[in-house]
Amino acid sequence: MRVLRYFAVILLMSAFSSSVSSGDPVAGEARYKQSCINCHGMAGKGAASYPKISGKEVSYVTAMLETYRDGIEVGPNSSLMIMMAQPLTDVEIANLAAYLKDAVYQQP
Repeated sequence: MRVLRYFAVILLMSAFSSSVSSGDPVAGEARYKQSCINCHGMAGKGAASYPKISGKEVSYVTAMLETYRDGIEVGPNSSLMIMMAQPLTDVEIANLAAYLKDAVYQQP
């Protein structure tokens, strides 16, 4: 039942997203480095129990961040993600989604 609710939320959020349709990937990268990099790693490559989020569709990232911002739990790290997403504006979410869509991790 929880999985069904998860997919229903994602579908609804994707269909009725109130976010700005296209974000600024440069601003998204700056925000990512400020708030996301410690858990999700460089360019969203994933780290430990935090998933890879680079290369995801804009609609998916937008829907997930809006879901967390609304306080809805959908995974094992929900409490942390809710705390991180709640201060995000629609513009910041659009920027993060634009950055992550094309983010590629380069080995140092």
